[in-house]
Amino acid sequence: MENEALREISIQELRRCDGSSRKNPVYIAYKGLVYDVTTSSFWRTGLHRDLHWAGQDLTDEIADAPHTELVFHKFPIVGRLKI
Repeated sequence: MENEALREISIQELRRCDGSSRKNPVYIAYKGLVYDVTTSSFWRTGLHRDLHWAGQDLTDEIADAPHTELVFHKFPIVGRLKI
């Protein structure tokens, strides 16, 4: 899917996808793209490694992570973060 074809996801919608309800998917944003991490056991509760909350833009936090941005390639891109 090309980035141009992605739907826009508002910050409010992203925040609702925080893992607090099993009815909603678990999303995170990185560099303007929104990823669905619902299937990841690391995001099951909406809190990743007691450090990062789902439903947020994690762009500024990747520098402190023990992994690179390549970890996001495992997950589907569901939209573009609307700024």
